[in-house]
Amino acid sequence: MPAPQTQQLQTRENHVTTGATVWLTGLPSAGKTTIAYELAGRLREEGRRVEVLDGDEIREFLSAGLGFSREDRHTNVQRIGFVAELLARNGVLALVPVIAPFADSREAVRGRHKANGTAYVEVHVATPVEVCSVRDVKGLYAKQAAGEISGLTGVDDPYEVPASPDLRIESQDQTVQESAAALKALLTERGLA
Repeated sequence: MPAPQTQQLQTRENHVTTGATVWLTGLPSAGKTTIAYELAGRLREEGRRVEVLDGDEIREFLSAGLGFSREDRHTNVQRIGFVAELLARNGVLALVPVIAPFADSREAVRGRHKANGTAYVEVHVATPVEVCSVRDVKGLYAKQAAGEISGLTGVDDPYEVPASPDLRIESQDQTVQESAAALKALLTERGLA
């Protein structure tokens, strides 16, 4: 019987160690974070190294002080992209459920990954604004409708829909589990899960 240390090495070798960034973009309350955490749980059960870079947590800890101007949003997305690429380059699957409303910001992140030879997958969680406003997980749509806030992505601030994402998820037509399974299938097909 091999020593415990040898067993751990053998077990690790059986798991995918290629890192990647999986960016889930979409409107507020589209289901990005819910899908990311569902997928992360499944992959961790299989022994995969996974981190979820939650947009709200990043805003609090890495991008505190940034507002919601186009420039600040771009800076926020670039910071997140840098951290995701760093994790991915080191064998971690980085799931990034972040709106990233502007195509040029997302393309810059993709470019950073390409320059470093790091896998990057863009997923558009394409939930219609009408469905998102009913879900209204954080109460943002209600606050915007009441005039308490402005600059809500997809309502009174732009959201540039990805022209050709690697995967488009219509979360209003399937369960969270089905959405996570579709994404996992794509990652498996590409040798990333």
